[in-house]
Amino acid sequence: MDRLRVGLVGGGPWARTVHAPGIVAHSGTELAGVWTRRPEAATELAAEFGARPFADLEVLLDAVDAVALAVPPQAQGRLALFAAAAGKHLICEKPLAGTVEDARAVVEAVERAGVHSSMVLTMRHAPAVRDWLAEMPAEPAGPDTVAFARWISGSLLGGLYCTSPWRAEEGALSDLGPHVIDLLDAAVGPVVEVPWARYGEPDLWRFGLLHAGGAQSSVTLSMRVPVDPSDIEFTVLGGAGRHRLSGRGADAPTCYAALLDELVAAVEGSGPPPALDVTRGLRLQELVEAVRAAVV
Repeated sequence: MDRLRVGLVGGGPWARTVHAPGIVAHSGTELAGVWTRRPEAATELAAEFGARPFADLEVLLDAVDAVALAVPPQAQGRLALFAAAAGKHLICEKPLAGTVEDARAVVEAVERAGVHSSMVLTMRHAPAVRDWLAEMPAEPAGPDTVAFARWISGSLLGGLYCTSPWRAEEGALSDLGPHVIDLLDAAVGPVVEVPWARYGEPDLWRFGLLHAGGAQSSVTLSMRVPVDPSDIEFTVLGGAGRHRLSGRGADAPTCYAALLDELVAAVEGSGPPPALDVTRGLRLQELVEAVRAAVV
């Protein structure tokens, strides 16, 4: 294989600022085409990045090896089924689908097709975050360990993503929650329960997580607090040691390049399947819904 031919589905700000330039810049991938719901948007985006616009999704699938989905969760759940059935590797955003049931259907479709998949959990691909996680004990932390996570943002008050309908409707829990839960799960052990959750304005989520070894963590999230830049911090204290991570660890393009490194290696057979795959996306969506169900 010379380069992995990737088709981009979606033409919003994230597709334009992360997916398209990342695929073009990576030595192992080629932006082979763009399809969007509005043909004129595909034509504009394709022209900007030297790719071919497609008016028909099936024709795009015939021309690519993998599909990068930069669409709302409800659309991603449907389109991922279509792409997997066509034998295409997947790059998926979070949440994986509009519902847990639809996310589970995506996982089943990927398993049936035998294709690789990657979730765009950008923080986990940041070098500083990987170094932070490498400091943690190999075994899940015990009940003598607590962890805290805070992600406070004003991104729904202005900026590129404030007009995104699904983000405006579902807020910080669906958009930031998968990143935070994923990182705490990786740091102190698999999440086994959501003991409590609270919600209040402005889009303020607070909840607790119980981890497999007995460690507990607490989370605070909002995307409607007027702060810039965002305030992001993760802290682990107790028997697992004292570990603090501030910020995202790296910018999104750097993290996306590392994601593509893993996917290309998996497809070539020179590396393992991506660990942050659609199965991981399903688990995170289940936990996000468990938080929502725990609100009192």
